[in-house]
Amino acid sequence: MSKVEKTIHEIVGTMQDGATILVGGFGLCGIPEYAIKTIREKGVKDLTVVSNNCGIDDWGLGLLLSNKQIKKMISSYVGENKIFEQQFLSGELEVELTPQGTLAERIRAGGAGIPAFYTATGVGTPVAEGKPVKIFDGKEYIEERAITGDYAFVKAWKADKLGNLIYRKTARNFNPIMATAGKITIAEVEEIVEVGELDPDAIHTPAIYVQHVILGEGYEKKIEKRTTRVEEAIG
Repeated sequence: MSKVEKTIHEIVGTMQDGATILVGGFGLCGIPEYAIKTIREKGVKDLTVVSNNCGIDDWGLGLLLSNKQIKKMISSYVGENKIFEQQFLSGELEVELTPQGTLAERIRAGGAGIPAFYTATGVGTPVAEGKPVKIFDGKEYIEERAITGDYAFVKAWKADKLGNLIYRKTARNFNPIMATAGKITIAEVEEIVEVGELDPDAIHTPAIYVQHVILGEGYEKKIEKRTTRVEEAIG
C-alpha cells in the first residue's frame, strides 16, 4: 500500500500543542526543510524538540525558535544560534544538553524498545546530576533514559512508495535512528520511485518504520558556515 501523501499540511495539521517531535539532521545537513517550514506555518507551540542542534537564526529549527514555538530542546550543540542563547538565558527555553553519542543511543534505544541503559559518559559532571548511578566492574555508570516522540520528521534522498528509504552520504546522520523512534514517522524525500526500483541492500530505513512519505519542495540546502582558505604565493 502506497504511503505517499500529496501534501504534508494535513499530517502537520494533526499535531497538538505540547507534542514531542524528533527531527533529523546535523547542523543544516539532512534536515527536513519542507516539514520545518510547514510546522512554522501551522503555528503549533510548546513543542519539545529532539535534534542534534537547533539550526541557525534564520533557517532550520531556528525558524521555530524565532516564532517561539519550542518550549524545550533536547540536543547536543547550540553554538550557532543566537536566538537559542537569548531564549535560554531569559528563561523562555528549557534545554537538556546531552552528549552527542548518548543522545544518539537514547534515540536508538527508544526505537528498539529499550527503556534505559548505563553509560560512563558524563560521570562526575553536571550531566550526571539527579540520575541513578551503578557500579559495574568497579567503574561508575549513569542511567540514561530512552527517547521517543509523538512524531519523527526525517529527510531522505530516495523512497519507494512503500516507504523504504535511502539517505545520501553525510545527510544520513541522525535520520535513521529518528525514523525508528517516532510514533508517527514522516519521511520527506527528494525522489519517489516505484516499489522494486531500490536495491534492497542499499535501503537504510525499512518501510515498517515509516507511516508517511512526502515529496519535498523548494530545497535551498543552505550552508551553515562558509569558510574559505587564502593561500599566499610562495617566492
